[in-house]
Amino acid sequence: MLRVRCTADRRRGKARTAARADALVARGARLASNVEEALRVNELVVLSLTDYDAVYTILEQAPQALSGRTVANLTSDTPARAREAAAWLAERGAAQITGGVQTPPPEIGSADAATYYSGPADAVARHRAALEVLTGVEYLGEDHGLAALYYQIGIDMFWTGLVGYLHGQAVALANGTSAEQFLEHAVKTMDFKYFLEFYAPRIDAGNHEGEVDNLGMAVASLTHVLHTAEDSGVDASVPAAILGLFRRGVAAGRERDSLTSLVEVLER
Repeated sequence: MLRVRCTADRRRGKARTAARADALVARGARLASNVEEALRVNELVVLSLTDYDAVYTILEQAPQALSGRTVANLTSDTPARAREAAAWLAERGAAQITGGVQTPPPEIGSADAATYYSGPADAVARHRAALEVLTGVEYLGEDHGLAALYYQIGIDMFWTGLVGYLHGQAVALANGTSAEQFLEHAVKTMDFKYFLEFYAPRIDAGNHEGEVDNLGMAVASLTHVLHTAEDSGVDASVPAAILGLFRRGVAAGRERDSLTSLVEVLER
């Protein structure tokens, strides 16, 4: 397996320097002198780039070397772009396995690390052992865009949740409570398992009855959060944005419906 790591950006003309590979070379890796050499070393090529513009910036330097290769593309981008790249590679005789890494870089290689993969099942099976050197393999199916979709859904939830945590800690600090002091409570609060397991089947069934929670209650609750942030001298734009969404739901006639009704409000 060969891993080509670069954050080349076609629009800005920037790339990582070869010196960044020194530590890997010291551990026995071989540094290719150019893209064609790197591609021809092995059948499996693993790309982990900033976006798909960077993928093309790299691979367009040696398209003749792609034939017969399997490209495990761990690059973050949209499902549509993943499918486009798979078609582009297929035209040049290569097969793409789309990947979405579910773990932060320090956890790569650990027992709990995992990556979403989608694309040709035979290619995933053929290279599973090599891919598992990096992380566990969670295969989703043949659709090249599926791994990218699952990855982006997870990142959507991750950034939204993490910003909520950071906003809460800003309020805590403004009131003399350290992040360490609040840590135990933050971990409990951020455990959404109960709500996710309760909401998922109701969302799929289109059941948004508000017998447990409702948007009217959520508006009142988040209004208090917003006022607390303002009283603390903390930027309240995060709760204000969510409160705006809640109020859109109420305006759409969902005041007595569950928070899950926002799925339909967001789809409009």
